[in-house]
Amino acid sequence: MIHVCSLSKVEETVSKTGAERLLSLLAAGTEVTRPASILAENHLHLVMHDIAVAQEGMTMPGEEHVRALLDFAYRWDRAKPMVVHCYAGISRSTASAYIIAAALAPKRDEAELAKTLRFLSPSATPNPRLIAVADTLLGREGRMIAAIEAIGRGADAFEGTPFELDIRA
Repeated sequence: MIHVCSLSKVEETVSKTGAERLLSLLAAGTEVTRPASILAENHLHLVMHDIAVAQEGMTMPGEEHVRALLDFAYRWDRAKPMVVHCYAGISRSTASAYIIAAALAPKRDEAELAKTLRFLSPSATPNPRLIAVADTLLGREGRMIAAIEAIGRGADAFEGTPFELDIRA
């Protein structure tokens, strides 16, 4: 199970779910305190901005980020949940949860997975750059991109409501 939340809900979500892995996707300078129950080797902190096109002074999500995310996911034994978060729990984290679910269930239909994501999180607006890079790396031939484009932008929100995504579906 993947639990998605905002930075402000990390401690609470990890505690509630008994998660043993944590994926943080934050801009440089945004601090995250790893909950004591998460071992250092089970926490991946990726530094990037929530942008889809290059902007001066900002770190655009790239192949190295997605490769690290995928490596982290593939090493997960799935015995206990993983918490995935970004600052607001709306864009980088929802994209990453979608990517992990697609990677760990390679036969899962991309459109069904995107619709499930939208149902679980009305505010989800997965970062299109993360999705595009993952689509290429996972050999999905544009299907991930099309599926995320089809669900469109999520409802306006300052912070997403935490949700869980079943990776076995």
